[in-house]
Amino acid sequence: MTLKLGVPSKGRLMEKTFDWFGARGIALSRTGSDREYSGAVDGIEGVELVLLSAGEIPRELSAGRIHLGVTGTDLVREKLVQWEQKVEPLAELGFGHADLIIAVPAAWVDVTTLDDLDAVAAAFRDRHGFRLRIATKYHRLVREHLRRGGVSDYQLVDSQGATEGTVKNLTAEAIADITSTGETLRANHLKVLDEEPVLRSQATLFRSRKAPMAGTDRDALRELEEMLGV
Repeated sequence: MTLKLGVPSKGRLMEKTFDWFGARGIALSRTGSDREYSGAVDGIEGVELVLLSAGEIPRELSAGRIHLGVTGTDLVREKLVQWEQKVEPLAELGFGHADLIIAVPAAWVDVTTLDDLDAVAAAFRDRHGFRLRIATKYHRLVREHLRRGGVSDYQLVDSQGATEGTVKNLTAEAIADITSTGETLRANHLKVLDEEPVLRSQATLFRSRKAPMAGTDRDALRELEEMLGV
């Protein structure tokens, strides 16, 4: 058997992950065409590179089909129920930083906190006869955050496309989304609540608690952890 390492299959996340491993003596490379999603590992024996979308990696870790995987904290915590029982974070990689935030129209000058949002949500329902809509792709994380913050009179609506455009398109009154600079929010006349983000996320190396390991896999994992300093 070999130790399977899942890495994002394209874009800056893949490039930065390759750089991070390369700086620690392990060369990851993509082989074949862009559509083949195969790769090679040099610098250590017994490790196989599996190229996947960042969104697939939490599921593959949870199912035990890969032993290690690089993906965002936000994806692991959103996609995996009781994630701590399924994966273990080994190292934060220092890139892919993004915050999961709640944003409202900039015109809502008096709405700056979750308490304000709760008051607006109650007034909105009284006035319109339906609950204030918050568009997001992160239902689990946002629902838990709003519950802790005491916000109750709202509904989450699924955002399949550009979440920031839902308010302008009148399909939602507020949004919860990942942002790194806030430029897109400002361009859509939205502002972030003056609260701690729902989650601060970054690219992280996770180990599956579910993947079966033979003795050779454990040896490879120990050697890999030593080389990576985790």
